[in-house]
Amino acid sequence: MKETLYTIPLNDAFLEDDECPFCNIERKLERDALDYILGSASAYMETDVRAQTNKLGFCRKHYKDMFQYGNALGNAIMLTSYFKYLNEDLKKKMTGTTPGKAGLFSRFKKNQPEEEPAETALSSWLRSREKDCFVCKKFEDTYKRYIDTFFMMVRSDEDFYKRVKDSKGFCLHHFADITEAAEKSLSGSFKEQFFSDMFDLMKKNMDRVEEDLCWFVEKFDYRNRDADWKNSRDAVPRAMQKIAGGYPADDFYKSKK
Repeated sequence: MKETLYTIPLNDAFLEDDECPFCNIERKLERDALDYILGSASAYMETDVRAQTNKLGFCRKHYKDMFQYGNALGNAIMLTSYFKYLNEDLKKKMTGTTPGKAGLFSRFKKNQPEEEPAETALSSWLRSREKDCFVCKKFEDTYKRYIDTFFMMVRSDEDFYKRVKDSKGFCLHHFADITEAAEKSLSGSFKEQFFSDMFDLMKKNMDRVEEDLCWFVEKFDYRNRDADWKNSRDAVPRAMQKIAGGYPADDFYKSKK
């Protein structure tokens, strides 16, 4: 089939020797987002971009990634704008919040099972700030298009589908995305065949990683000191990736400046 903006990276990802092609795609999209906001494009100088970062903020992971990226001035400009916006909102929320009073019998509840903490308007607002992230949103919107393109290619390109079946499968995080999307994107006998193929693929590759991980442990037994490492040298980061996604062994992504 004719290659497009979305099919080329998908083909490339499935040609990589990777535990999860969608981790590969997600890493590239995440790095593109960091380059966009802090790299040579200097998007942090744009008023409309800062309006978006003020509204969404960033998650804990991406604050760390942004700090490690290397553009201290760019980070400071965005943070100054966001901090002023956030501080003003926080003061308003605190002004309108009064603490609740303990119940008459609360002193006698010492040995009772603990109740869930009461949610307040302030705590709800504070928690909502943790759920949004400009970088997450920027690459997640594009990632969804890749999922749609993946199923379009699976349905229409036999060579691509064979490449998928010959791959190392997916991490569990992205496997969840694929199975959810398959329910909506596929139908009939092809849907049944797809699930059967993907289940076989995951069983085979989860067993492979488990075997590598077990042999890594066995290699520390003195009796196996001279035995071949086989494919187990990088079993720990590969197992972590298979379970949760991402690349635990990756260095931080740095500015190209």
